[in-house]
Amino acid sequence: MVAKNLEEVRAHITEACIAAGRDKEEVTLVAVSKTKPVEMLQEAYQAGQRIFGENKVQEIMDKYEVMPKDVQWHMIGHLQRNKVKYIVDKVAMIHSVDSLRLAQAIQQEAEKKKVVVPVLIEVNVAKEESKFGFSVEEVFPALEEMSTYPNLHVQGLMTIAPFVENGEDNREIFRKLKKLSVDIEKKNINNITMSVLSMGMSGDYQVAVQEGATMVRVGTGIFGERNYAIR
Repeated sequence: MVAKNLEEVRAHITEACIAAGRDKEEVTLVAVSKTKPVEMLQEAYQAGQRIFGENKVQEIMDKYEVMPKDVQWHMIGHLQRNKVKYIVDKVAMIHSVDSLRLAQAIQQEAEKKKVVVPVLIEVNVAKEESKFGFSVEEVFPALEEMSTYPNLHVQGLMTIAPFVENGEDNREIFRKLKKLSVDIEKKNINNITMSVLSMGMSGDYQVAVQEGATMVRVGTGIFGERNYAIR
C-alpha cells in the first residue's frame, strides 16, 4: 500500500509541476511518518523515499536509531526549546522555527554540538489562533536578528495552511507565502536564503506546487489515516 501511494503522490507532484511549467526536480517530497510504525517507514524506504518528517522529538530519536543512516529527518512539528538539544545534530532541517526564543535555543545547542542547522521560518499566513508561527509582519525583524546566528541557516519559509475539503481554498495562502519569500530574497539579508518553500499537505499539495512549493509534506496520502488512539 505505501509503495503504491508513494507512486501516486509522486505522479500528482509531476502533474502539478507540468501544469505550472516547473521541473519536478524542484519539488522535494517529505513523507510525514508521525505516529506510524517503523515497518511502514521501511516500506517507503524500499520504494525510494529518503526524507521523512516527524512532529515529535521522541519519535525522531527512536526511529533515528533503527532506520538506515542515509535517511534525512525533518522536524515539522512544534519544537519545545528544552528538547532542541536531543535532535539538533540528528535532523537535516527544522521546518518549525516559530519564535526568536526557539531560534536562540537552536543556535546555542548547535554551537555546542559544532553543527550548522538548516531551518525554515514558520509563518502563520492564515492568522489561525490555534497555529504557531510568526505573523507576516513579524518575519522581517525576526530574520534580521537570526541572520546574526552563525550556527543557524535560514533556508526559507514554511506554513501550515488551514484544513480544507478543497485544496483550491488554500491557493491564496500559498501565493502570500511565495510573495513573502520573493520580498525577503530581494533584501539580500546576510546568512538568509529563500531556496525552500515548505507548504502543502495531503489535501492541497498539488495546489501548493502550482504556487511555488519546493517541499510538500504528505502523510495521510502515503501512509493512510493516523490512529492517534495507539499513542
